[in-house]
Amino acid sequence: QVQLVESGGGLVQAGGSLRLSCAASGSISSFNAMGWYRQAPGKQRELVAILTTAGIITYADSVKGRFTISRDNAKNTLYLQMSSLKPEDTAVYYCNANYRLRAYWGQGTQVTVTS
Repeated sequence: QVQLVESGGGLVQAGGSLRLSCAASGSISSFNAMGWYRQAPGKQRELVAILTTAGIITYADSVKGRFTISRDNAKNTLYLQMSSLKPEDTAVYYCNANYRLRAYWGQGTQVTVTS
């Protein structure tokens, strides 16, 4: 069983920055991939960024150049550095891990960007 706990969300003005963290139980180096998704009110959950164990990174077009996904295997933690935030980035951000053909989700952390 994999448990994921997100932190770092909050309220920020447009143009500001936040760093989200996702602490995982177990060794993240054994996960097939980890990523960040978000869900805005009234919208479907969407991919923000994903990082595979092979080091392949994929970003949503809407966040390219502004967000950076990274991980610290020693701390079993995934990060999402968000810069130049926009009001349309407002959403609940979820951490995701793929491990042994199963997908695991955190409880989510709210990010609110004001104009």
